[in-house]
Amino acid sequence: MTAPDSLPLHALTEDNLAAASPDLLRAMVKTFADALMSAEADALCNAEYGQVSDERVNHRNGYRPREWDTRAGTVELAVPKLRQGSYFPHWLLERRRRAEQALISVVATAYLLGVSTRRVEKLAESLGVTQLSKSQVSAMAKHLDEQVAAFRNRPLDQGFYAFVWGDALTQKVREGGRIINVHALIAVGVNADGHREILGIDVATAEDGAGWLAFLRSLTARGLSGVQLVVSDAHTGLVNAIGAVLPGASWQRCRTLPHGLNGRGGTPIARNLLSQVPKSAQPWVATLLRTVFEQPDTTAVQAQMRHVLDALEAKFPKAAAHLDVAQHDLLAFTGFPREIWRQIWSNNPQERLNKEIRRRTDVVGIFPDRAALIRLVGAVLAEQNDEWTEARRYMGIELLAKAHLHPIESETDETALPTELTA
Repeated sequence: MTAPDSLPLHALTEDNLAAASPDLLRAMVKTFADALMSAEADALCNAEYGQVSDERVNHRNGYRPREWDTRAGTVELAVPKLRQGSYFPHWLLERRRRAEQALISVVATAYLLGVSTRRVEKLAESLGVTQLSKSQVSAMAKHLDEQVAAFRNRPLDQGFYAFVWGDALTQKVREGGRIINVHALIAVGVNADGHREILGIDVATAEDGAGWLAFLRSLTARGLSGVQLVVSDAHTGLVNAIGAVLPGASWQRCRTLPHGLNGRGGTPIARNLLSQVPKSAQPWVATLLRTVFEQPDTTAVQAQMRHVLDALEAKFPKAAAHLDVAQHDLLAFTGFPREIWRQIWSNNPQERLNKEIRRRTDVVGIFPDRAALIRLVGAVLAEQNDEWTEARRYMGIELLAKAHLHPIESETDETALPTELTA
């Protein structure tokens, strides 16, 4: 039997790759990558490795190890070193995720501007950014800034956003020869399809009413509408800004309570409340307050809050007065369907996002400028937004529709009440 004139190479390759183990795939990726880097290094030397040539302009000088995360797994690469000058495969940077590219860009910017710390200099060396020129870093930053700008300025056209979470992260930036604190204002919403969506990010010099007012106005200018509830901590000026920009929206003060006896990790409402009582009584007060949120319906929640206030009044009048003032903002969630209470009575979803942002920003420490801060945080948020789009719905469409109508019903009931009282 004679052999065929040709082999179906494409089909054969597909069959072998489909049956290949991850180890084989990683080995193939490593082989191709090493061959590509060797060819690029030969081009810089103007001669192949080991070749004697009068046209050679440089020589190899060993290798440095570098991990490369691929879909086949982490590949250990050997990046060629040169005796004169340097070589770094830029496609290793280009094929990283946006957030990783942004981190490299920010670190490179700080390094090349000479404003980096020793920690950033070590990180720059490990990332290979010391091998990048200013023009390369500038081109990378321009590309990323365009992506982040498009993300920040996109229309908010996914219908109404019934629920919005807001928060501010303090970061350090070099400005005017000094290191100052600025605030990254971030908003997250649930769109009409039930998915969470990053609405926007901005940087304000101070976390005050002017900053929040400008931020919320920018969101409404892009199409933010239908907001029924804004969930946040008690940020300075935010509540007034909500009233000015989002008429008809309620404010839910984050109800997160401390899980330890020392009260660390709670929001200002919990910390402030516990600060009004002796340390020995803090566990009792924290447990007492939690019972408010364990009730099955609105009527029971309100009744339990009255019980808690009476109990505090008997022992700690100052704490009772503090809670009494905050109770309406603390119980704003009760104006919406019971099924979504746990999702809207705290800022916990935002805290998980903040943790991911801080994981990246803590690496930098001090940003060279505001643009670098927006680039990195914006890239992290854009990636998170993509993941949320592909994930399952955060809220069901039926519940969203019910929540959208529920406040209207409440307003009708409230307006009817005075008529009955004056009759």
